[in-house]
Amino acid sequence: MSYLESASLMSGTLESLSGLGEDGSSVGSDSEVNGVTARRTDKYGFLGGNQYSESGDKDIRLEVARQREMKWLEMFGNWDKWVKHRFQKIRCRKGIPSSLRSKAWQLLSNSQDLLDANPGKFEELEREPGEAKWLDIIEKDLHRQFPFHEMFAARGGHGQQDLYRILKAYTIYRPDEGYCQAQAPVAAVLLMHMPAEQAFWCLVQICERYLPGYYSAGLEAIQLDGEIFFSLLRRTCPMAYRHLKKFKIDPILYMTEWFMCIFSRTLPWSCVLRVWDMFFCEGVKIVFRVGLVLLKQMLGSVDKLRELQGMYETMERLRNISPDLLREDVLVQEIVVLPVTESLIERECTVQVRKWRESRGELTHQPGRRLNGTRAIHEGTEAGPPRTLPSFCSSIPPSSPHPPPPHTTTTPQKKKTKDPGTRKAGLLPGLIIIAGGGGFLQRVSLQTLYLVLVLWFRSTWRPGREGLPPPFLPPSSPRYDEGQVFYCYGC
Repeated sequence: MSYLESASLMSGTLESLSGLGEDGSSVGSDSEVNGVTARRTDKYGFLGGNQYSESGDKDIRLEVARQREMKWLEMFGNWDKWVKHRFQKIRCRKGIPSSLRSKAWQLLSNSQDLLDANPGKFEELEREPGEAKWLDIIEKDLHRQFPFHEMFAARGGHGQQDLYRILKAYTIYRPDEGYCQAQAPVAAVLLMHMPAEQAFWCLVQICERYLPGYYSAGLEAIQLDGEIFFSLLRRTCPMAYRHLKKFKIDPILYMTEWFMCIFSRTLPWSCVLRVWDMFFCEGVKIVFRVGLVLLKQMLGSVDKLRELQGMYETMERLRNISPDLLREDVLVQEIVVLPVTESLIERECTVQVRKWRESRGELTHQPGRRLNGTRAIHEGTEAGPPRTLPSFCSSIPPSSPHPPPPHTTTTPQKKKTKDPGTRKAGLLPGLIIIAGGGGFLQRVSLQTLYLVLVLWFRSTWRPGREGLPPPFLPPSSPRYDEGQVFYCYGC
């Protein structure tokens, strides 16, 4: 007898449990199955508020909630247009309305298009037998996922059955990756908001587009992100960085559960939902920001560090975050203003990948490129599937420490001749000093730029051309200070 068949016998008739409670609890509660005493749940479906729901989150006024719902419905009606606008990011940071969160997450992650492109695929995966070693581990993990939530409170209840279906289907969909225990709470959060098939494709997008390599054997991707995270901590909160380095507390000891479960086991539930709203919109930088904000709040002052005299005390603080530090409004504001961007993470990733290769060799698993948020995912979908790259967070070749500027090329180019009369006045053909794009940032003094301009004019100017003549000599008293600098790309 399969697990699903035995679970159906255990749980009895689940149809009688469907319906929406007066307190807004989720559909299909299992809180009365198998002798579990029915208790009142909070608005998130937790029995007695066991997921820290007393976090001080404020109820939004009805008028404001209705306005937000109307704005999101308008966005749903023309999603391809709105996905390219900044309004979407601002509205995700304000919080997605609870009634529309399921649809919003599917559109933000582009899992809806994946579902439409694969009709019947989930049912096909369900019918496959699956690998026994993964199924045994999954079955043992089911009761550990949010046991105080009404969907997962009963062994063999409909929540655990759907969770089993999703995780089993993923091991068949990605046999090279199999099952990782951190996928279970992520899938459970998705199940709280959408049916099993939609949750499955949303999980696929998280594992392949948002956090590629996180759930592969060896956990190399999370180890690499741990080094990136520790380096970013040095920038954002040097005091916390020095304290953790003093006691040799490796990032992998405390940030693994944070990142791999996307803080679903760490934060009060109102904060979890706000973090996930921003995560689906803006990508992995939100995960980095949340972790940095937590460390800054826990270890960011002398008074807070005075009580932590060793590794044991510090680890206890990191495992048991004080509820006073987890107020929803304060936490979200700190996340939004923290100056950690995609480009900063990518640059630091380049450095850490190079260090990894020097000390450990090439990565064993080569996941696809990480896409930073919904806009990158939609643009990547329009351009085709993501390429397999040497690094999951960088598109540069192993031998290059910096990405090359977009105008450089390895193939020789034939020199093109133009009619001098067709050149517009003021254009500088061939001048690459001020070039935008992917070049790395350099600091160039104005005197150096001045000399380059002189050399360029002398090499390109010909009689009869428009523009300045060759005698373009510097004045006797330069107008620029020697120390004055400016930023340019591609120099």
